[in-house]
Amino acid sequence: MTKNNDSTIQEKITTLDALVAWFDSDDFTLEIALDKFKEAETLAEEIERNLSSLKNDIEVVKQKFDQV
Repeated sequence: MTKNNDSTIQEKITTLDALVAWFDSDDFTLEIALDKFKEAETLAEEIERNLSSLKNDIEVVKQKFDQV
């Protein structure tokens, strides 16, 4: 699994999409499925945290503009 901490949200979503597509591919094997699932789960959690942080940043900027 690669480190995605420096990746953009879009890059993480693209990687997650590829992981999800793997489950429907001919490359699917039960032996690898658990590792792929864990990787996808971790990536989804990172994306969720990134989006939450971005939402908070947007709300702060919006509040600043509302005060002007």
